[in-house]
Amino acid sequence: MKKIKTAILATSIVSLLSMGATQSVFASQQIVDSMSSQLNVKYEVIDNQAGAHGVNCSALGADWAACNKVLISLKNNGQAIKDKNWAIYFNNIRMILAVNNEQFKITHITGDLHKIEPTEKFTSIPANATVNIPVIGEYWMVSESDAMPRWYITSSDATPKIIDNTNTGSDNLSAFVAPIRQQWKRTTDDHNILMTPVSRFQYNDGINKLSYQSLRGQILPTPSKLTIGKEDVSIDHHGVNLILDGLNKDSLAILQTQFKALNIAVTGQGYKIKATINPKKFEKGQSGAYQLNIKNDNTVITAYDQAGIFYAIQSILSTIEVNHSNLIPTLNAVDFPRFAYRGIMLDIGRNFKSKQAILRLLDQMAKYKLNKFHFHLSDDEGWRIEIPGLPELTDIGSKRCHDLTEQHCLLPQLGSGPESDTNGSGFLTRQDYIEIVKYAKARFIEVIPEIDMPAHARAAIVSMEARYKRLVADGKEAQANEFRLVDPTDTSNTTTVQFYNRLSYLNPCLDSSKRFVNKIIAEIAKMHIEAGQPLHTWHFGGDEAKNIRLGAGYQDLQVKDKIDAKGTIDQSIEDHPWAKSQACQTFVSKGKVKDIEHLPSYFAQQVSSIIKSHGINHMQAWQDGMKYAENAKSFAVDKVTVNFWDTLYWGGFDSANEWSNKGYQVIISNPDYVYLDMPYEVNPKESGYYWATRFNDERKIFSFAPNNLPQNAETSVDRDGNPFTAKGTMNWSGAYGISAQIWTEDIRTDKKMEYMTFPRLLAVAERAWHQADWEVGYQKDRQFAQGTTHYVDQQKLLNDWVRFANLVGQRELQKLDLANIDYRLPIPGAKIENGKLVANIVFPGLTIEYSTNQGKNWYLYTEPVGIRKGETVSVRSVSPNQKRTSRIEELK
Repeated sequence: MKKIKTAILATSIVSLLSMGATQSVFASQQIVDSMSSQLNVKYEVIDNQAGAHGVNCSALGADWAACNKVLISLKNNGQAIKDKNWAIYFNNIRMILAVNNEQFKITHITGDLHKIEPTEKFTSIPANATVNIPVIGEYWMVSESDAMPRWYITSSDATPKIIDNTNTGSDNLSAFVAPIRQQWKRTTDDHNILMTPVSRFQYNDGINKLSYQSLRGQILPTPSKLTIGKEDVSIDHHGVNLILDGLNKDSLAILQTQFKALNIAVTGQGYKIKATINPKKFEKGQSGAYQLNIKNDNTVITAYDQAGIFYAIQSILSTIEVNHSNLIPTLNAVDFPRFAYRGIMLDIGRNFKSKQAILRLLDQMAKYKLNKFHFHLSDDEGWRIEIPGLPELTDIGSKRCHDLTEQHCLLPQLGSGPESDTNGSGFLTRQDYIEIVKYAKARFIEVIPEIDMPAHARAAIVSMEARYKRLVADGKEAQANEFRLVDPTDTSNTTTVQFYNRLSYLNPCLDSSKRFVNKIIAEIAKMHIEAGQPLHTWHFGGDEAKNIRLGAGYQDLQVKDKIDAKGTIDQSIEDHPWAKSQACQTFVSKGKVKDIEHLPSYFAQQVSSIIKSHGINHMQAWQDGMKYAENAKSFAVDKVTVNFWDTLYWGGFDSANEWSNKGYQVIISNPDYVYLDMPYEVNPKESGYYWATRFNDERKIFSFAPNNLPQNAETSVDRDGNPFTAKGTMNWSGAYGISAQIWTEDIRTDKKMEYMTFPRLLAVAERAWHQADWEVGYQKDRQFAQGTTHYVDQQKLLNDWVRFANLVGQRELQKLDLANIDYRLPIPGAKIENGKLVANIVFPGLTIEYSTNQGKNWYLYTEPVGIRKGETVSVRSVSPNQKRTSRIEELK
């Protein structure tokens, strides 16, 4: 009887405890539900030059003593919030250094994830009132896209919920981010020109619309030699007959589809286009070279190889206008690529991109003769490829959600929110990747996979730690340690560029790290074999394996002669990556490496041996990953290529030579010219990171001289819009290639990726394929400076640019419309002159529209039009298919 009573009592207690817990969770959920719906967030940049206005940024520990002021406002549209059991999580790309409201504290979690919590002094967020939380952050916030969406509320064990007005997954941040108006300058020395309709009008001056006849027969990218005939070939009824001897069937099918997309039939009775392969006709022996002769009765192509046939057909297609697709101009072309490597890098680690978007990108690469797809498959924020035998990499490492233990997913970053239903999460299955490689191969594009290491490896590390814990719990300790990527003895205090701790750095001193690399390379190599494109090049990554707190922008508290322009911190507690790893200390003590800082380059050499063991004889890396290797012969593979990404104005115009002289193949990948995540123009409404430059527009990219880096000092400015001087002091053997980069920290959607990529990629393709006659040959010790040297023929450059801009505006954008590419439409330049609206556009041929009643009615602009005094005028451009418009701007 006693046992029965005890059992009943125990059951009752458990039931009461369970009920209490349930009530507690219910109460917490009520807090979350009510706060997420009744709070509105406002994020407003107050001052981007706080250091010049009385804030001691140095004492706050800001890098280079640069800090900003931001006001976070929480407007309560409901009842008073008095409960303290809540937190707001949000992503902020700048470190928050101070909070100037004693009722709230902000804690850095990891990466860009922060949380706002009430302090003991918190009283309430009153009903129908707003509370302000002034904060001081590091650096600057000059673009509205610096703010990240999907702020969310948590409370105890409740399900997190996104604050409604921040749930802007479509990249419309204006719902909670205040416009940046006067705060668009980074520093007092910022001499960039803010792009408004008036300044844009001036910028576009001289870009005149060319006639149809003057553009007839022009090809993008520009051929080496081109002679245009006077007649056109009519292909009205029977279309074309493709007789392409030696071209594989997959590539032939692509070409047939491309003709059909222009409403040109492919039939056996059509106009004959014949091709043969004859490498002996080409002295230089370059893949992709071709000779093209379009005549009235037929077209004859002689190509160096299959790629040459494919590119010759792309040139024919390039001459065909969407509105005149029944005509092909007669012409003669002799053509070959300028660079062997004509590439683009796509990062899907930061934010995932769909397979369909990747395939559309490959389609456009092929049309413009780009041949290398550098595929960035992993980073701190995500692992994006299925690896058989390591399910945690995708089960955990490909997902972001609110799990503070990170046993089920990575914590939210870059505005991904608390759930795994955004582009913060996602991965390619094995079959997806094989399909992508096959797709690329048929278009003569080599896929170069990158698994970034030893830094930027957090997604892999967290995944393998979860695997370790799972197997240890099952009593399988040896198996658990097989692919572990961290040394448990390592207590190093380090901070990465993106504000992660030591769990961002794969440990280069562990055999298990090398086993992991071997496993990954082996599995991806198998995928390439199945796809029919064996892996020829492996990208090691290698960038940014450092502690930023030990960088030049900081100084130690104990330094006697402090510099005002540096952040003051306690550097005695800061470590280089792996400094306190016993495994790595052993490496140093045994002389395997000179010191801890040499470990990334040492690991690159170790990985080169693994690469070689898989029959891959070409290794690629970001150049800083090879910094401490003696030269290219320090590696096991025959060829080592570096993506050179120093900014030119910080010395990159000369430091590129060092890599070439050490025997590396150099791919020009400079962020200040060919990073497509940088803004198009200097305007806070244009999204993009700007650490390297305030703008990379089509004209700047087109004017880039990739094979004579000092020359660019004569045609462009530094990050702050100021001239710089450049001189190469070493011999330069020439670039191996050029690559554009699409980093995706604030490119969350497929649509945004295409906006940032196109039409800029066309300018990249032009420079990759064709060397212009205004480009000057490299000459050691020749100095270039804007306004003081005149080596570049500016008139030739302008004429070439006007031709290119007209081809884009009158021809290429129509083709991008046909391919359903969401490219960026430029905003017109406009001004009021003598009572009339005068407008122009960077790509002549695009439709310009104007409104005098704040967008209620839009009118076609064709010539200067009278404007009544006091009328507000808005302008926009319209896509050729009339389905999309540019951003609208008012004339002030």
